Amino acid sequence: MTSWFDHLAESVLDGIAITEEQALRLLTVADEELLDLVDAGSRTRRRHFGMTVKVNYLVDLKSGLCPENCSYCSQALGSKAPILKYSWLKTDEAVKQANTGIGGGASRVCLVASGRGPGNRDIDRVTEIVTQLKDEHPEVEVCACLGLLKDGQAKTLQNAGVDAYNHNINTAESFHDTIVTSHTYADRTSTIAKAKESGLSPCSGLIVGLGESHEQIVEALFALRDLESDSIPINFLVPFDGTPMEGQWNLTPTQCVKIVAMARFVCPDREIRLAGGREIHLRSLQAMALHLANSLFLGDYLTAEGQAAEEDLALIHDNGFTIIGQDDISSNVTTPTLRRRGAGTEQVAND
Repeated sequence: MTSWFDHLAESVLDGIAITEEQALRLLTVADEELLDLVDAGSRTRRRHFGMTVKVNYLVDLKSGLCPENCSYCSQALGSKAPILKYSWLKTDEAVKQANTGIGGGASRVCLVASGRGPGNRDIDRVTEIVTQLKDEHPEVEVCACLGLLKDGQAKTLQNAGVDAYNHNINTAESFHDTIVTSHTYADRTSTIAKAKESGLSPCSGLIVGLGESHEQIVEALFALRDLESDSIPINFLVPFDGTPMEGQWNLTPTQCVKIVAMARFVCPDREIRLAGGREIHLRSLQAMALHLANSLFLGDYLTAEGQAAEEDLALIHDNGFTIIGQDDISSNVTTPTLRRRGAGTEQVAND
C-alpha cells in the first residue's frame, strides 16, 4: 500500500513544494514510521544526486578569541571551553592542511576563521591561500567562512577564485535572539545576500538542539530555501562544558534523522550536508541519514574531533555510495587519520 510519505515524495518529484504543515508532520512522525520516511526521502535524494556523496574538509585558519556571544559556541566571548586558540595560519600550513583533506577525497575545502568578520588584511590572507591552493588543485572548490562581510569583500574573494561563502543562519529568526545578541538575524542574511550578489555560491545552514521548537526548525529550513542556499549544513548541538548551553542534550538519533529527512523534502535539489555533532547524535543511524543527505565533512571540525577519516570513508563505501570526483573510493578507506585540531567536541562546523 502506498504511504503518505510516498505520495509526498511523488508530489515533490513533480515539482510541488511542500507546506509548512506537511514539514511539521514529517518532524513528528512516530519512530515506527522512520524507515518509511527514509525510503521516501531517499528517492528524492537519488533523483537529484544519485548515489554520490560530496566530501568536504575544514581548515581552521584562526581559532578562538571571538568577540561574539553565541551561546552554543566554544570560541565565543566568555566561553571557558578548553580549546586551542591561535591567530592566522601561515599560507603554507593552511595549504598543507587542505592537501590532507583533498588526499582523503574532499572536493571542497572550507577555509574558516573565527571572529565577527574579516578586515581587508584578512581578506588578503585568504586570497593568498586560495591562489596557492587553486594553482595546485584547480578542480577543487573553495568555500570561505569568515563571518559578516563588508561591502566589496565578497567580490574580492570571488575574483581570487573562491567558489562559495558559508554563513549559517543557525536557527529561526523567531529564536535567534535567544542564542546570540551581539549580532542580528538580519546581519546574517545580509552577508548571505552579499555573497550571492557577488557570484559566490551561498552556503548556509542551521544548528538543531538549541532548545528551539519543531515549528522553529521548520521556519529555519523554509528560510534557507527562500534564501536560495545552495548547500545546507545541518549541525547537531553538542553542549560544551564552559558554554551557556552546557548540559543541554535535547536530541535523539531518530529525531536527527527526521530533521534531515524534512530538510530533503523542503529543499529537494539542494546539497544537504551532515555536519558537526553527527557522530555523537546520529550514532548508529549515520548511514540511514546519508541516504537522505548527500554531503558530509571528512574527519574533524573546527575545535572538534570528528570520527576518524577511515570511518567516514568506510561509511560512504559500505553503503554503496561513491565520492564525487572519484571513480572508486575503496583505495582511500585506509587513509591515515586526519590531524586533530582541538580539545573537546565542537559542533559548529562553520560559523
